[in-house]
Amino acid sequence: MMLDNLDRAILRVLTQDATKTASALGRLLGLSQPATWRRIKRLQYAGVLTGRRLVLDAEKLGFGVTVFLGVKLATKGRVSLEDFERAVSAIPEIQTVEHVLGLYDYRLRVVARDLADFERVLRRRIMTLPGVGDVEANVLLSEERLSGPI
Repeated sequence: MMLDNLDRAILRVLTQDATKTASALGRLLGLSQPATWRRIKRLQYAGVLTGRRLVLDAEKLGFGVTVFLGVKLATKGRVSLEDFERAVSAIPEIQTVEHVLGLYDYRLRVVARDLADFERVLRRRIMTLPGVGDVEANVLLSEERLSGPI
């Protein structure tokens, strides 16, 4: 699908505030509500716009620690990647599961109430997953830029 400047403008506004209505978007961009609505539907149908997310502030919800884990599977042949992904996705403290190329096989974003809570999640839930070998933890100190427009 070829995106024009108006499509890109719609995506830019929606990445900043996904609650904007087609009417509000149209006013911002100089389009009618029906024209804006048709463009949004076309972007959704083409798979460019796949949904809208609610972003929660983990710290305000009591999760003061975020840790990125690099996980290397110990036995790739004995445990399927799908089995590991299914098991790790069932742990609510794990926010993202990314299959990556490099030193580790997976990169996980884990939230916890504090370091003691993280240690509990790591020991009792993550280290007991099928196929887990080496694990490296990196504690998030600050986040300068959240994911947004490409």
